[in-house]
Amino acid sequence: MKLRKILLLIITVSALFVSCDNDDEAAVPYTPPRDAGEVYLEDIADIEEYLETHFYNYEEFQQNNPYSVVNDGFEIVFDTIAGLNSDKTPLIDMVQFKMINSYGVDYKLYFLKVREGLGNVIHFSDQATLNYEGSSIINGYVFDSAVNETQFNLLPVGAVSGVIPGLREGIIEFKTSNDFSNNMDGTTNYHNHGIGAVFIPSGLAYFDQPLVGVPGYTPLIFKFNLYKRTILDHDGDGIPSFLENLNDNGDIFDDDTDGNFNPNFLDDDDDGDGYYTRDEIDYNEYILMTGDPEPVFAENEFESSRIENNGTITIKTIILTDRNGDGIPDYLDINTIPE
Repeated sequence: MKLRKILLLIITVSALFVSCDNDDEAAVPYTPPRDAGEVYLEDIADIEEYLETHFYNYEEFQQNNPYSVVNDGFEIVFDTIAGLNSDKTPLIDMVQFKMINSYGVDYKLYFLKVREGLGNVIHFSDQATLNYEGSSIINGYVFDSAVNETQFNLLPVGAVSGVIPGLREGIIEFKTSNDFSNNMDGTTNYHNHGIGAVFIPSGLAYFDQPLVGVPGYTPLIFKFNLYKRTILDHDGDGIPSFLENLNDNGDIFDDDTDGNFNPNFLDDDDDGDGYYTRDEIDYNEYILMTGDPEPVFAENEFESSRIENNGTITIKTIILTDRNGDGIPDYLDINTIPE
């Protein structure tokens, strides 16, 4: 079962509870979710115990250059530090962490960066192409996996499901592949991509919702290989959604320049001046062959899309013009109009 299906199942089950009649409610009494802060303390204790008592097959990875073709196919395997493995370095000495605040709870999110990747930075609002495996940190049960490349929107918007917050926050610490080769059978080998894992408290995952083989309030592990990104522009206004996070807080729902209750990333006239945002910016395009150096963008120029086709790479960019020089881009400045 893929992540999208799991999220759809959660929504469906929730709807069924809401639609139950009085007899059903009497038969299945509602149990309110537990306190998120209390659950987090239990989760982080379980996660840190796991990190202190487990290792990954780092010796296999270290036999070759991190960005060798051999390591492009590396798969993370976790095991317990015991017996013949008693001398292994525990995960707790190899992981990094970041703090994530969600609904008033400060979560410590640990991630294992086997290799960062040599390709593009991935933004929290992009579409990611990856393979992955999700399992319970308690008993190792694998509840979801994809061995072939799969696309996911990192940000849930409207009816489009996104990945769970903990996985998204882990993925954006890595970079994509910077090269690939096609096989005779039509499959693709990606090179120099990010390889890692993230250890997720249930409050940044599915919280009280049970999964197949995994009860609610269970911390999770996701291993993944990050291959590609697609920069998304949710409202089609020409501004990539990651640039619509004006206050740089990772939440693009609270950026609303014209105060019309539509966040900028879902508003095709961000400053409310009656002119489409896409008409208040400029555009550029670069054509590269595989192996050509990346173009150097101007300070106010940003990549909006990248297409690779038979060795030719087409990069499209936007330029945030400021014709009156007041420090406010034209598309956010009600005092400037398109020429």
